[in-house]
This record gives sequence, structure tokens and C-alpha cells, in this order.
Amino acid sequence: MIQHVGEAIVLRVWPFQEADLLVSLFTREQGRVKGVARHAMRSRRRFGGALEPMTHVRATYAERPKQELVRLDAFEILSSPLSTPVDYARTAALQFLAEVVEEALPEGAVEDAVFRLVVAVLEEMQVGRVWLPLTYFALWMCRLMGWMPELGHCVVCGLDLRGGTVWYSGTSDGVTCSDDRRAGSMALSAVSVAAAQRIFRGTVGALAKEDWPKGRGVDLRRFAVETLERHLERRLASARALGRA
Repeated sequence: MIQHVGEAIVLRVWPFQEADLLVSLFTREQGRVKGVARHAMRSRRRFGGALEPMTHVRATYAERPKQELVRLDAFEILSSPLSTPVDYARTAALQFLAEVVEEALPEGAVEDAVFRLVVAVLEEMQVGRVWLPLTYFALWMCRLMGWMPELGHCVVCGLDLRGGTVWYSGTSDGVTCSDDRRAGSMALSAVSVAAAQRIFRGTVGALAKEDWPKGRGVDLRRFAVETLERHLERRLASARALGRA
């Protein structure tokens, strides 16, 4: 049996057998793992409120040879989404983070850059200012997964699109100019393309100081979400919830 102690983010929790809980964890050192929290539904002594989704914890767990599930022993809360106010938009945004990480990363794939991204975004995602962190996260997940197209040139004719509107399709790679746009393509404005470039150059902490209401960058968020969904080959339930926020 191998003992582990390290940072992790709780993604999902399910009832498992009698009083146990099955927990999906995104760990910094081992990537995404699943484990069993024994008797967690009866006793809060070892876990307390640390099993809430998107809680950043220091996890103590044991890995057994030839067993897929680890044994979760204790969690120490490093930061909790419940330590600050929660409303519908923030709840949906936190669910979006958890769903994307759960679906995008295979079990056991170590992704330190993604871990650092999630922790940084969680710090900025507060009631009344979820839209910039959400957009930042979605765009950076596309880039870190290798799914982000180059926005400066038409993938068909090679035309330089910098400073202008680009067109993208939810079913095809790359962006195009207006003349080469595919059937059903959507426009991504020059303002939003410039915002994407700023996001890739800046930190979420610095950018979150700006006023970023829900109406700002709507086309950019839609582009990022549709890019994620196309490569994940599934619709994101949390993205639909965000649309109602």
C-alpha cells in the first residue's frame, strides 16, 4: 500500500454502498483519481465540509496494488467555495469548472498547468464577477488541451485576419475569413479576438479587476464552450445552466 499526501480539488461526489462516498479528485501529483471515503455519510470527523465540489484540499489517501479506487483517509481544507457567498451564477460556474476537468482529463494524467489554472480561477470566481474567470478558464483549457485554433489567419486561404472578425464552425477546426466561412459558422468579433489575446498574455487576477459583466465577451465564451464540446464530443450540462444564469 502506497500512502499519498498532496493538494487536490474535489470534482464530484456520489453515494457508494451503505454510508460511503465515491469521490472524484483532481490531484496535483497524480492527476485525476477516484477514491472511497469510508463512512463519510455517517461521520464528518475526517472530512467535514471538505467533500463539497471544487474544494481545494490537502488529501491523505492510500493506493492499493491492482485496485482502481484509492482509500481516502482525511482532507484538510485549503480553500472552500462555501467560505464566500454563493448564488446561481457562481454555482453554475463552479459546476462548469468541475465538469470540464472531469471530462477533459483521463484518469492518472498529471496536468500541473491545469491544476494551477483551476486554483487561480477559483480565487477570482466570486458572486457578481464570475464571467471573466469563466471565460479565462474555458479559453485556457482549450489551449492547454491543444484544442485552441490559431485566430490570426484563415485556415482555408491563409488570409491575415488580425484586427478583424473571424468565423468559426462548431463542427470544424480552425477559423476562416468571411469569404471562406462554412455553413452554420458563427462570427467572433475583432474585439473578442483581441480580448482572447489579452487573456493568453495576462493573469486571471489582473484581468478580473476589470468590469466584466455577463454581456461582455458573449461570443468569446460561446466560441470557447463550443470548442470544448466539439473535442469532448458531448454537450456540457453546466454550460446550459450558465445560459440561464
